[in-house]
Amino acid sequence: MGTLLAKGAAVIATLDPALGDIKDASLFCRDGLIEQVGPESALPKTADEVLHLRDHVVIPGLVNTHHHIFQNLTRAVPAGQDATLFNWLKALMPIWANMGPEHIYVSALLGLAEMALTGCTTSSDHLYMFPNGARLDDEIQAAREVGIRFHAARGALSIGESKGGLPPDNIVEDEAFILQDTRRVLEQYHDAGRFSMLRVVVAPCSPFTVSQGLMKDSAALARAYKVSMHTHTAENDEDIAYAQARFGMRPGDYSEAVGWTGPDVWHAHCVKLDAHEIGLFGRTGTGVAHCPSSNMRLASGIAPVRRMLDAGVPVGLGVDGSASNDSGHLLNEARHAMLVQRLIEGPAGLKAREALHIATAGGARVLGRDDIGVLRPGMAADFAAFRLDTIDMSGGAQWDPVASLLFCGPQKASATVINGRCIVRDGQITTIDLPKVIERHGRLARALANGEAA
Repeated sequence: MGTLLAKGAAVIATLDPALGDIKDASLFCRDGLIEQVGPESALPKTADEVLHLRDHVVIPGLVNTHHHIFQNLTRAVPAGQDATLFNWLKALMPIWANMGPEHIYVSALLGLAEMALTGCTTSSDHLYMFPNGARLDDEIQAAREVGIRFHAARGALSIGESKGGLPPDNIVEDEAFILQDTRRVLEQYHDAGRFSMLRVVVAPCSPFTVSQGLMKDSAALARAYKVSMHTHTAENDEDIAYAQARFGMRPGDYSEAVGWTGPDVWHAHCVKLDAHEIGLFGRTGTGVAHCPSSNMRLASGIAPVRRMLDAGVPVGLGVDGSASNDSGHLLNEARHAMLVQRLIEGPAGLKAREALHIATAGGARVLGRDDIGVLRPGMAADFAAFRLDTIDMSGGAQWDPVASLLFCGPQKASATVINGRCIVRDGQITTIDLPKVIERHGRLARALANGEAA
């Protein structure tokens, strides 16, 4: 794989408490790992590949803990623009039912490139519907082509409208097949090793789309294979009402009852967790993917992240689906997380450094990884560089360049390095022909808008 030198950055924010911020710094990588980080004067001067990062701030690669990438084919659909969660899903699910393998593959190419262009180096994706022959394999292929570190969550819908669930009956799957196919992708793709580029996650969609039995069986399957588990929990008031009416308990208690608490589990949203549930998640090390833009877009509310952090809950960030955000800009999520928390907790509710930590090391913890999220020797060479000499950063970079990434206008990465490989250089994706992908993606979106099926 060779060596890479990220040379002469104005500042490297390592997010390692022992190293802190290093000014006039360089980062030297070998075979996908960080070998040295420190002042430019103390590091090697050459490498097989050199990134000149004068007037840049470098941070650990951002970690996205929740997404539904296929939804980027249905951004800003008029029927869903002003709806809350359940009505939004009812409007969009029939459109998604017209997708097929090409939609999943092309949307993943575009969505993961979008993430990399904003400094994201590790992304999970929760793919929970497989219409017209689509498979998890389709987005795994795309992730490999883009070159991003990927956690592919094999989701599921099994309870359709006729059985009291939310999804249309024509997009649900048989539960025995769901478990069978989950075993298949685990055995075919999951790499549990340190620095793994691909892991598979067991991920039935939500309490209102799968049965209690499938939740229990999925937990048993995940623990037999020693892999992580992911689902949606307590996203809005309707979600709470459904759990109480159908199961006679709140979502946190339901999660515990079906085996969905522990350090191998993380839940998306958790906007409506109460004090008891926050305590439960903190005691058990159950993680949360905070998705502030989606929660605002659907008027779901503001997740009590300050209280979660204070209770010891592992918290990461997620962009969520690109039809409820409608963007894949994780740095913007960190900004929104910082700002919305201040609405409920005051101006110190979430500080810039805390938001950046959640977006990097916090996300790594939620995904069960100890090899990403900070920049120090022995960690994966995953990092992003942002220009300081831009209109967005001028006047902030001179005071606090790291905090300015959160306080000033969010921008795209100048460089994104994953596993020691430069995926984004000079603000351009290097691994795929993005204009061709955008054209192909647009054709598929237009066909969906015209009601055409795969």
